[in-house]
Amino acid sequence: MKLEKTKLVPVMGALLLAILVASLDNTIVSTAMGTIVGELGGLDQFVWVTSAYLIAEMAGMPIFGKLSDMYGRKRFFMLGILLFLLGSVLCGTAQNITQLSIYRAIQGIGGGALMPIAFTIIWDVFPAEQRGKMGGIFGAVFGLSSIFGPLVGAYITDFWNWRWIFYINIPIGVICLILIFLYYHESTKQVKQTIDWWGATTLVAGIVCFMFGLELGGDQYAWSSVQILSLFAGFVILFGAFLYIETKAKNPIISFAMFKHRLYVTSNFVGLFYGATFMVATIYIPLYIQGVMGGSATNSGLLLIPMMIGTTITASFGGELVKRMSYRGVMLASVGILLVGIGLLSTLTPDTSRIAVTTYMIIIGLGTGASFSVLGMAAMHHFDSHQRGAASSTNAFLRSLGMTVGITIFGVIQRNIFSDKLSATFASMDALGSADIGDPHSLLSPEGRAEIPAPILDKITAVLSTSIAQTFLWTFVPAILALLFVALMGNAKLSEGKMAQH
Repeated sequence: MKLEKTKLVPVMGALLLAILVASLDNTIVSTAMGTIVGELGGLDQFVWVTSAYLIAEMAGMPIFGKLSDMYGRKRFFMLGILLFLLGSVLCGTAQNITQLSIYRAIQGIGGGALMPIAFTIIWDVFPAEQRGKMGGIFGAVFGLSSIFGPLVGAYITDFWNWRWIFYINIPIGVICLILIFLYYHESTKQVKQTIDWWGATTLVAGIVCFMFGLELGGDQYAWSSVQILSLFAGFVILFGAFLYIETKAKNPIISFAMFKHRLYVTSNFVGLFYGATFMVATIYIPLYIQGVMGGSATNSGLLLIPMMIGTTITASFGGELVKRMSYRGVMLASVGILLVGIGLLSTLTPDTSRIAVTTYMIIIGLGTGASFSVLGMAAMHHFDSHQRGAASSTNAFLRSLGMTVGITIFGVIQRNIFSDKLSATFASMDALGSADIGDPHSLLSPEGRAEIPAPILDKITAVLSTSIAQTFLWTFVPAILALLFVALMGNAKLSEGKMAQH
């Protein structure tokens, strides 16, 4: 189904705006949390402000993707916008941290519909010769907004009010809603299917158990506690039930038949491992610059601009290159650059120059950018319009899962290395004085650093630098796994397959 040229531009604008606000809200509250907690209280619950959005978004992705295949993109895309706007309005009026967390979950449900359906609509409405270019543009916006969120959040909090982090979504969302309503007209021909309610229920419940386990483990509860083990056990049981139900369902949420396509399987696994690698870079490069080099925490979002530049370049070029090269060819170049960047970051020391760090960040950005545009195309390559929503949402879900798992696993690795080396460096913790430096984040403010005597500060920053460099060394694991799956992608090109036939 193709749209007239006069309608393509407003539809494209609406999709870009939707991807922008939905992906921004994954990260935008991070730099505002200090201000939010200071006003609303609930320091022990603030983690849920971010987690509620992420959990609800991930749980909704596969469901909305499937429903859009069954009943049409437009109605569920507009429903996603309305839920996102409702959540945004409620978040801006929250009077305590519990309310804010609940409202963020409503926002997340809407976000779970917006991103995968937006990417799917691209392939429904744009001609085959433009899909690579559009995929590059949309991938660049998604990648940029994922990194840019903390900077936007810090700016709005400093110069306006933290509530405008949510209110600013309202005019953007309304514009998006109007453009889609007026200009996006899809075929009314839909395939009659029954909804797999049992599959949807077990999938969502399993995801919620898994995400709660990751978010609470090592923080509010020990990893070996009954609560965390019960959550992971619940995930295993519910996910096992989901897999069994999908083999029996007439119209499963995620069809196993889709996994017979090698390109679909490999692109999803590449997205999973890229998500983990990408998040390590976005978290630990700012931690290095602020904690080791003494950079300003207030402008933390600015620290990632070099990475954003690299991401933008290769996200755009990657979308164009798949018209001439295979998906595998583009991704091999991408993962090769990524491995170089990780190798360079694993050499960080307190003496590494700012120019060198900036160069490493640009290389990491160049290595990750293409994944934002190419992997979504590859996941949908073999499927017609009745399966693209499920294909796109599964890819987006697995990338988000990789990001979340990556944050958890590498957070544990970095904290353990830091703690062990700190204990080894100082024979007695009393030698550290009264400053609370057991958590490396205490080094991120000038006030915190000023409380630590210079000789001790030098040793602590050296330990922090080592822990971050070794964490990047561990990041080779998902990056090499991504390389292995890229090598298995085959030689399919954008110009081939069902995507080029519609």
